[in-house]
Amino acid sequence: MRTLPFFPPKAFAAERRKTLELVRRIGLDPAQRFALGPAVAELERVISEQIGARHAVACGSGSGALDLAVAGVRIEPGDEVVVPAFGCQPIAGMIVGRGGVPVFADVSAETLVIDPDAAEAAISPRTVAIVPTHIFCTMADMPAFRAMAGRHGLAVVEDAAVAYGASLDGLAAGRWGDAGVFSYAQFKPLGGIGEGGVVVTDDDEIAARCRESRRHHGMDELTARFLLLRHAGFTERMRRKAEIAARYDEAFAPLAEAGLVALPSAVPAPGRFSHVYAVLTDRRDELAEHLRAQGIGTHVYYPVPLPRQDAFARFGRGLFPRAQAVCDRNLAIPVWPGLNDDEVAHVIRSVLAFHGVRPGRIPG
Repeated sequence: MRTLPFFPPKAFAAERRKTLELVRRIGLDPAQRFALGPAVAELERVISEQIGARHAVACGSGSGALDLAVAGVRIEPGDEVVVPAFGCQPIAGMIVGRGGVPVFADVSAETLVIDPDAAEAAISPRTVAIVPTHIFCTMADMPAFRAMAGRHGLAVVEDAAVAYGASLDGLAAGRWGDAGVFSYAQFKPLGGIGEGGVVVTDDDEIAARCRESRRHHGMDELTARFLLLRHAGFTERMRRKAEIAARYDEAFAPLAEAGLVALPSAVPAPGRFSHVYAVLTDRRDELAEHLRAQGIGTHVYYPVPLPRQDAFARFGRGLFPRAQAVCDRNLAIPVWPGLNDDEVAHVIRSVLAFHGVRPGRIPG
């Protein structure tokens, strides 16, 4: 059994030859247009059609896309924006970078996404926006956040960085907010060979402000060409990840009594997708070490809650016990689409063995 790292090795090996051709073609193009050229425009068109959004504005990174979206909905210095206490640093960093004030809300213990009740309790007269963030394999409760925004007159920036291709109640991720954000970094669902991001919106004024603000965030032509190349196989890759997640779900269900909780799987529940497969366990470090000994890589996401990080400590009013528990207990295991059935079975057997369970039939 070969080593199974958490992140896929040679992720883009199949595209190597075509990528070299792209480098040559772009480098020798007489126009010498290396950023925000025709490939970027074509990618924007494809994403706009895929998502069903009026506008798609491509830029150099997912963090850059968050920054554009924050500018697009007019976050001004001193404005408060409600954000989850568990997640990636740019969720709050882009607010601070614009002079705004991130106000943290705790997350759901079951789904790890921002809890609507906690978010609404964090709203004050100075609040102007909210950033519901999709995490791992679950979309935030966007109908609840849309209704909340309507009650309080707030803008919604939907952080769908990890949820390209997901949908909830028939509406694509990214379409629920005034602006939605996707990331195309290497190991995102539609990953590129570098960094990339897109803001989607149906609002002409927000789109115009995003385009005005992206002067120093422009996506390069090679990234755009590569993403267009990878787009053709996106559905099949996500189908395979969902299939692996379903096998994990079935195999790990009996471990709930032993304290291992598998997070919601990609299908058929609404708002689910297959980006990261994570479990929650009080024995995280022991399980990670056991899997490492079996040649299986793991990953801990966001080990420190955002309001407990030095950069945001001055904004972190209150307690966030559920976010802290998730930081302390989450462990992600390999779910990349190149895993074959025997490798998936090896992961399953190893997790079961750690809990003293002799596997019968391995789901598959």
